[in-house]
Amino acid sequence: MRWRTGRRSENVEDRRGAGLPGGLGGGFPGSGGFRLPTGGRMGRRGGIGGLGLVLLVLASLYLGVDPTVLLQGGAPSQESRPADGPLGGGARDGAPLSKDEATQFVAVVLGDTEDTWNELFRGLGRDYREPKLVLFSGAVESACGFAQAAVGPFYCPADQKLYIDLAFYDDLRTRFRAPGDFAQAYVIAHEVGHHVQNLLGISQRVQSARARAGEEEGNALSVLLELQADCFSGVWAFHANAARQLLEQGDVEEGLTAASAIGDDRLQRQAGRYVTPESFTHGSSEQRVRWFRRGLQRGDLEDCDTFASESP
Repeated sequence: MRWRTGRRSENVEDRRGAGLPGGLGGGFPGSGGFRLPTGGRMGRRGGIGGLGLVLLVLASLYLGVDPTVLLQGGAPSQESRPADGPLGGGARDGAPLSKDEATQFVAVVLGDTEDTWNELFRGLGRDYREPKLVLFSGAVESACGFAQAAVGPFYCPADQKLYIDLAFYDDLRTRFRAPGDFAQAYVIAHEVGHHVQNLLGISQRVQSARARAGEEEGNALSVLLELQADCFSGVWAFHANAARQLLEQGDVEEGLTAASAIGDDRLQRQAGRYVTPESFTHGSSEQRVRWFRRGLQRGDLEDCDTFASESP
């Protein structure tokens, strides 16, 4: 992936090393069991977008944690805490970014999504509001509430910010077995896809529908939202490559591997469970690969309407 000469975004907020009250961000209490969440603040209200629920499954799988512990006691929620809380403004907001390669990479990828989505929104006759990306370590406070790093990268619609602990990229390479810089870029682009959904009003309509739906129907709506974010990440890659020749040989395969690695069916098998499609919240590996590839090949927002598709 040709990123080193790219423009660095100024919308990166570094909260690493800020410190959290009470020593938060340490280990997880073991609960001895595993069950997928069916309620709680994230399960019904949709305060988080993106890879968060997938990482909760992995937390339980690798650390012996019941994901509902994170959901009920330490996961972001739109209604839980204000943006101007103890860490709401960002502990190092405005400070110069670290020069390490991982930080610079994230800033370039975010900058590229800004260039792409600004152009696409102009084509729609709309203004694109650029999101902030918050770097944190261990745990973080957002307008959606408090989150441990085990929740994974997430988007908070209440403050229009993306949150990521860069240690997640180690998990992406080792636990997910999805190495490569474009796999890492896909993670950021997916969360930006949730921001696009928020700006277009899609997220709000889905959350309203989920509030009236039963559990199985609500899960199905969540899957459609996630698959569309996958497709939007592919749309970004299509236009970024067309405008700036971003992709190198093997990059597409890296992105598809990452999309496949976080399919609900694959995670359920890894956990030693039966595959139950009615419990999916993010989509199967096949679905995630198919929609990411669709956006990558076509580059058209209208082709990402998962809600109108007969076979999502």
